[in-house]
Amino acid sequence: MRILASTLIALSLSLAAAPVAAQAPDATARIEAQRQAMARLAFMDGVWRGPAWSVTPAGRHEIVQTERIGTFLGGSVRVVEGRGYNADGSVGFNAFGVISFDPASGNYSFSTWAQGRSGVFAFRVTPNGYEWETQAGPGAIVRYTATIEGDRFREVGYRIAGNAPPLQIFEMNLRRVGDTDWPAAGAVPRQ
Repeated sequence: MRILASTLIALSLSLAAAPVAAQAPDATARIEAQRQAMARLAFMDGVWRGPAWSVTPAGRHEIVQTERIGTFLGGSVRVVEGRGYNADGSVGFNAFGVISFDPASGNYSFSTWAQGRSGVFAFRVTPNGYEWETQAGPGAIVRYTATIEGDRFREVGYRIAGNAPPLQIFEMNLRRVGDTDWPAAGAVPRQ
C-alpha cells in the first residue's frame, strides 16, 4: 500500500510539474521580449524634480513634483512613483504606476494607483516619450503626453470632451537630478 501511495504521489507531482516545465522556454522568451520593450523606455529612468500644476475643483494647485523611475523583475517592467509636495512641505499628491508589455499583443499598458483610484490603461511609446489616456466622465477623457529629452521631462494633460476644445488641466516640467537603484535595490536576501 505504501509503495502504491508513494508511486501515486510521485506520478501526481511529475504530472503537476510537466506544464511548468513545458512553459519554461515560452516564459523565457516572453520575459526577454518584455525586457527589450522596457529597454525602449530607459530614457525615463532616474530621479526627476520640478514645478507642476493641476486644475482641481478648488482651482489651480501648484506643487514641486518628483518622479523616481526604474526597472523591476529583471528589467521586464518599469516602476514609477510620483510625489508632489505642497508649499508647506506636505505631500499633496502621490501616485504609483507599473508600465508593462504584453508580447502576445505587442501592446504596452500602464497600471496606476493615485488619489484613491486605480486602473489599467493603454500606454503608447512615442519617439521621445509616451502618451496615455484615462476616462474623465461621460464622453470625456484626459490625455497625458510626455516628452523626455536629455535631462528634461515635460508632461501635459488635456481634458477632451466631445467637440469642445481640449482644456489643459495639468503640466509638469522636471529636470533629471540623479540616478536611482529603486525599486530593485534592497531586496530581502536569501539568508
